[in-house]
Amino acid sequence: MTTTPEFRKSSYSNHNQNCIEVADLPGKHLVRDTQNRDLGHLGFTGPEWAAALGVIRTDKV
Repeated sequence: MTTTPEFRKSSYSNHNQNCIEVADLPGKHLVRDTQNRDLGHLGFTGPEWAAALGVIRTDKV
């Protein structure tokens, strides 16, 4: 059985149309650009996603 990802707008997106969407699946997290959904998505394992969020949170102004 294939699970269809349910994407939602990331809380890290801004109001200037620079938006990403994220979806959580068992064992992986997906990220895509809302303006280019047809280009696909990037997938991250749990540890990779945690590391990425750590950098995003540190760099957030």
